[in-house]
Amino acid sequence: MVHKAAIRFSDAGRTEYTLSKETQDAGFGIEADELASIVRGHDTKGFNTHGGTEGIAKEVSSSFTDGISSSDVSRRQDIYGVNKYTEKPPRGFWTFVWEALHDLTLIILMVCAVVSIGVGIGTEGLPKGMYDGVGILLSIFLVVLVTAVSDYKQSLQFRDLDKEKKKIFVQVTRDGYRQKISIYDLVVGDIVNLSTGDIVPADGIFIFGYNLLIDESSLSGESEPLDVNQEKPFLLCGTKVQDGYATMLVTAVGMRTEWGKLMETLSEETDDETPLQVKLNGVATIIGKIGLVFAVLTFLVLTTRFLVVKFVHQEFSHWSSGDALKLLDFFAIAVTIIVVAVPEGLPLAVTLSLAFAMKKLMNDKALVRHLSACETMGSATSICTDKTGTLTTNHMVVDRIWFSGKNKELKGNEVKTETSETILAIFLQVIFLNTGAEVVKDKDGKTTILGQPTESALLELGILLGGDFDAFRQQYQIKNVEPFSSVRKKMSVLVTLPEGGTRAFCKGASEIVLGLCNKMIDCDGHSVDLSEEHMKNITNVINGFANEALRTLCLAFKDMDDGCNEDSIPEDGYTLVAVVGIKDPVRPGVMDAVRTCLAAGITVRMVTGDNIYTAKAIARECGILTEDGLALEGSEFRNKNPLEMKAIVSNIQVMARSLPSDKHTLVSYLRNVGEVVSVTGDGTNDAPALHESDIGLAMGIAGTEL
Repeated sequence: MVHKAAIRFSDAGRTEYTLSKETQDAGFGIEADELASIVRGHDTKGFNTHGGTEGIAKEVSSSFTDGISSSDVSRRQDIYGVNKYTEKPPRGFWTFVWEALHDLTLIILMVCAVVSIGVGIGTEGLPKGMYDGVGILLSIFLVVLVTAVSDYKQSLQFRDLDKEKKKIFVQVTRDGYRQKISIYDLVVGDIVNLSTGDIVPADGIFIFGYNLLIDESSLSGESEPLDVNQEKPFLLCGTKVQDGYATMLVTAVGMRTEWGKLMETLSEETDDETPLQVKLNGVATIIGKIGLVFAVLTFLVLTTRFLVVKFVHQEFSHWSSGDALKLLDFFAIAVTIIVVAVPEGLPLAVTLSLAFAMKKLMNDKALVRHLSACETMGSATSICTDKTGTLTTNHMVVDRIWFSGKNKELKGNEVKTETSETILAIFLQVIFLNTGAEVVKDKDGKTTILGQPTESALLELGILLGGDFDAFRQQYQIKNVEPFSSVRKKMSVLVTLPEGGTRAFCKGASEIVLGLCNKMIDCDGHSVDLSEEHMKNITNVINGFANEALRTLCLAFKDMDDGCNEDSIPEDGYTLVAVVGIKDPVRPGVMDAVRTCLAAGITVRMVTGDNIYTAKAIARECGILTEDGLALEGSEFRNKNPLEMKAIVSNIQVMARSLPSDKHTLVSYLRNVGEVVSVTGDGTNDAPALHESDIGLAMGIAGTEL
């Protein structure tokens, strides 16, 4: 049921809303359309009129700390709507039949069939004269039936695919604790947690966060990211978090969002003909034209011969019904040539081959978005794949730890017994305070870690060591955060210590963080200068971890001096605490899949953000890196000139420490040298390369979409 409020226009031209009785009875203080228009129109005046974020949260009965009550969802959906978009009704079976009849080859055959029936009846009578024409019509009927059935089944599969794609979960705060819910269950008043790479699931208002950059190019077309903060708090559905993280108050869902308004203007997507279908239709057209030329020549030759014979025998002036039948017979021969020349089985062969290919892929858990992928994959000569989540399981665990001053690596369960309390306390501070993940408990008391796999692995270790995430967060006040990004390759945070003073924590790629350190913690918990010998030993440890296919992270901290700016995160002068080796096991079946690709003449290339040693170790384990293969870092690749890139691009098997732009450049150069490139990826950073490739395979938890 949709409730409408009275609307009037103020002298200033701004739309004003009168609160409806239904909204008042439901306990809310603002109308759905008014609330939606404030965010969609970036209406700062209306936003301030309602008391800003706090005022609007009060009007929709939501709490920044506890969110809304789960029992309140249906009431909110009645007043503010459901987070679903109006979709056009699916096409029926007869629509596909009508579309199949528009095939050029079939149109030519239908014309030939009609002419054949007419000529056949004129020359041979009924029913014998109809046999050829009816046979052609039956062939056309079979082609149309198979095509329509195949396309109809394909549309049903796409419908199921769309349902799977829309099974997106977001992290919200409800009933006083953080939890995952489907985007369909999102309602106005929900408190949504956003982090780098997330798609904003509804229109909303910024509550709290750090360095939040929003990519609105999907709506506005502007490539420059927008800085969202308490002064510019409006967040629009369908935009993407490019950097930072934040919490958001949902103000509009479904068709009331900016994205919903855009969806109303979009027409239903239609699939174009595949390249193979285009080529074969072209072949059929050429064959038809050649057949037509020979049919006309045959008719002219036979007719000319017939007329010459009559002229020679001086019978030109005497015409009989038999002569007319001969001319009709010549025309029938010409039509037969056209019918034989045009391959009526060609459309059926194309349709069946693509349909069977699609069905086989579906059986292998590959959901085909574009049918052309079935044929393009058969021509692939190169596969560029990322590592985490594609070649590996994407479930990371801390496998090895090296503490400053100790000359041995410790397993996770050995840390507590063989490490001093001072080092352990700082170690837990780095883990629990410098993270974008969270440890949450549901109403049953079950503990769940929500966040990126690397950070989740560290939090699991912290809990194993007896740390209390909530206690650390309550004891220390976070002043500033620099979230992790693929460019910085590190995450930093600035906190206020309980005993006074400010401390900065940093974690990230080993070579990056180690370069920011000038001190280290020794075995007694004291801060000492980082000598060249120490640096050499630590570098050997990092390389040793990487050679064992471990992702390495360095953890460091810095106590801020009185003369430092205590509101900004420092870029150097850190003290190294530990080097952590995190393991991400290779997926079962990956090695067999790589061997199959190599046997088929397909080169597999791994492009990852990990360091060169980890990347090479995983690549060797998977069978990707061979003795004559080239492994290099993204910085080395991007610094080469075009001629050098073109010379080495075919030999590259591993690219480490790569940026999204590096993967895109690699794909572009491979295509320029004649490769048919397939790209697999599971993250937003893979999007440019997926778009540039001949075929993109988006790897997800549930399978693969082409």
